[in-house]
Amino acid sequence: MDLKYVQTTCPYCGTGCTFNLVVKDGKVVGTAPYQRSPVNEGRVCPKGTYAHEFVNREDRLKVPLIKKNGKFEEATWDEAYKLIAEKFKGYKPSEIAVLSSARTSNEENYALMKLARGAFKTTHIDHCARLCHSSTVAGLAASFGSGAMTNSIDDIAESKCVFIIGSNTFEQHPLIGRKIMAAKKNGGKLIYADPRYTCTGKQADLYMQFKSGADVAIFNCLMGEIIRNGWEDKEWIATRAKGFDELKEMVLRDDYLPENVEKISGIPAEQLRTAAEWIGTAESSTLLYSMGITQHTVGVDNVKSTANLQMLTGNIGKRGGGVNALRGQNNVQGACDMGALPVVFTGYQKVIDPAAYKKFEDAWGFPDGICAAANGYEVTTMVNVLADNPGELKGMYIMGENPMLSDPDLTHAEHAFKNLDFLVVQDIFLTETAEFADVVLPAACYAEKVGTQTSTERRVQMWRKAQDPPGDAKLDWKIIAEVAAAMGYADQFAWESAEDIFNEIAELTPSYHGMNYERLAKPEALHWPCPALDHPGTPILHIGKCAHPDGKGVMHALEWKPPAEVPDDEYPFILTTGRILFHWHTGSMTRRSETLDKEVPTGFVEINTEDARALGIKDKELVRASTRRGVIDVPAKVTRDIMKGVMFMPFHFAECAANRLTNNALDPICKIPEFKACAVKIEKIQEA
Repeated sequence: MDLKYVQTTCPYCGTGCTFNLVVKDGKVVGTAPYQRSPVNEGRVCPKGTYAHEFVNREDRLKVPLIKKNGKFEEATWDEAYKLIAEKFKGYKPSEIAVLSSARTSNEENYALMKLARGAFKTTHIDHCARLCHSSTVAGLAASFGSGAMTNSIDDIAESKCVFIIGSNTFEQHPLIGRKIMAAKKNGGKLIYADPRYTCTGKQADLYMQFKSGADVAIFNCLMGEIIRNGWEDKEWIATRAKGFDELKEMVLRDDYLPENVEKISGIPAEQLRTAAEWIGTAESSTLLYSMGITQHTVGVDNVKSTANLQMLTGNIGKRGGGVNALRGQNNVQGACDMGALPVVFTGYQKVIDPAAYKKFEDAWGFPDGICAAANGYEVTTMVNVLADNPGELKGMYIMGENPMLSDPDLTHAEHAFKNLDFLVVQDIFLTETAEFADVVLPAACYAEKVGTQTSTERRVQMWRKAQDPPGDAKLDWKIIAEVAAAMGYADQFAWESAEDIFNEIAELTPSYHGMNYERLAKPEALHWPCPALDHPGTPILHIGKCAHPDGKGVMHALEWKPPAEVPDDEYPFILTTGRILFHWHTGSMTRRSETLDKEVPTGFVEINTEDARALGIKDKELVRASTRRGVIDVPAKVTRDIMKGVMFMPFHFAECAANRLTNNALDPICKIPEFKACAVKIEKIQEA
C-alpha cells in the first residue's frame, strides 16, 4: 500500500486554510491536519474536513461531450477543439463572451483572460465576483485606491472592537471566527448587525437586528454620533483624508439621528448609540463584512460607508483596524487580480490606459493584435443583452462557473442562455449550466493540479497535485492552451507548466512581481503587493498613505436609499439570501459530498415565529414562496432567530432555488444584483 500526505489549500471559501490530502494508492481518500499554516493552524471547518469526498465521484466529467440533436455524445478532444475553433472563428470579437472562475487557479484565470483578449479578441470577460464583491472592488478603490481587504486575518485578533455587518462569519468563514474569539479573549468587544440572530450573533457583546437594506442609514447614524461626541480621529482626518466636511454635513442631518434611523432599520436608538461609542472610543476597531453589504443596488455606497467609518475613526493603516471584505470563494480575489474583469488586465491595469494596453499587446505578441482598448460587458449585462437583444452575443465560453443557479431571476437567465448560438462549458461536473452547453470539456479539480490561489487577505498560496484527473480530463490551463492552438495561436500559449504561467503573471503584474513558486511554497506564503524578490509582502495596506496618487483616502457623503423593491400588500415580507455552514455556492461540490449533504439535504425558508403563527405555518411544512419573478415550494424553518417581517433562504439548492425569486436590479456602478432584499409572499400550500 502506498500512503502519503500532500499539502494543499482549501477549494471552498476565501479564508485560505491549508490541510493535507491523504492519498492511498494514487487516489485521494481523506484529509488530515497541516499544523504549520498561520491561517488555520491545523484546524478546518466541515467543508474542509470533507473536501476529498467529491474528488472521485463517479459523475466526474471524464471525456469531452458534444451535443447532437439535443443529446450529449462522447467525443475526442480533437473533435471538441475543432468544433470550438470553427465556431469562434466565425464570430466577430464583439459577439463572443467569456466567463472565468473564482474556483480555479490564478494561472488558469490568467490563461483564460489571455485567450479571451488575445485569441478571441473580445472585451467581454467577467466572472462571479460581479455577483458577490464587485461593489467591494469599486467602493474600496474609490475610497483608498485599492479594492481589497486592508488587513490580515491574523490581525483581527488584535482588535479592541470588532464590528461585523453583512457577514455570518462563524458559518461562512469559520476559521476567521477563531480570530474574532481571540480578539474577545484579549479584551475586545464584538458588535454584530444582521437580520438573523446567527451563531455569529450569539457570540456578540452587542447584537443589532435590522431590516435588510438599511446599511447606509446605519453607518451615517454611527458616524453622526461619533462626530457629535468628538470621538473622530482628528489628526488622521486632517492629514490623510479628504471629503470630511461634506461627510460631516450629511451624517449630522436629523434624518440620521438614532431615533430616526431606528424607524428605518429597526435597531433601537440606544443600541446605535452604544455601538458608536464602542467603535469611536476603541484603541483599534476592525470592520468585517461580506455579501450582506455588497449585494444591493446601493452596494458601492454600502462599501464606501464602511470605508468612511474606518477613516473617520483612524482605523486604516493600523494593526487591529481596517476594512476587511471577506471573500466568499477560494479564488475570487485572485480571479480579479488576474484581470478576469471587463475593464482591467492583471493587477487592475486598465484596458483603456494606452500604456497598459501596449504593455500587454507587446508582451503577448499576437501577430494580429489583441482585443480593442475598450471596456467590455459585465456578466449581468451579458445576460440582459442575451435576453433583450438576441444575436448581439452569439458564442460564450464558461470555465468553472454555474450561472444557471447563481444568477438572479433564473427564469430570465434561462431565457437568455437559450438565445446563445454556441456555448462551451469547461468544468468538473455536468452542472445546471453545462446542461445548456453545446460542448462540455472535462477539467481537473484542485486535488489534481499545481497552481496558486489568492485568499481574502491577499495571501497567494499553493495547490499541490495529489492524484491524476479521471479519464481523459485535463488541466484547465492545458485545455485553454490547446483551444488557443486550434485557433492558430500555439506560440502565445507555449507553457510547459503552471509555474511558467505564474512567471509570466509576475512579470506583467506589479503587485505579484516579487513572487515565485519557491517563495510561495513556504507555509506563510506572501501577501500582495510584493513588488520585488526581496520584499516580504504586505499584510496591512495603507500604512502612512492610501493608494491614491496623493496618498489620501476619500470620504464620500452618501444618502440612504431604500432597496429597488420593498414590501407591499401583495408581497409583504423582505427576502434575503445567503450561505450556510455545510454548503458552498451552487452546491456542485458540497452536495456531492455525502457527509455534508446528509447534514443539510435540501433548502428551507426561515420564517419568524410570529409571522409563521399569523400565516398558519408550522415548522418543516412545505410552503410556497413567490416574488414578481418566480415561485418555488420550499420547507419552512420556523425560528425566533430571524427578524419579524424578514425571510431568509440559502441559495445552494437547485430543487428550491432561491434565485428563482431574487431581483436582478443592479447597482448602477458595479452592476451587482440585489440578492439581499426583495419583496416576497409566503403561503400555505392548499391540499387538493
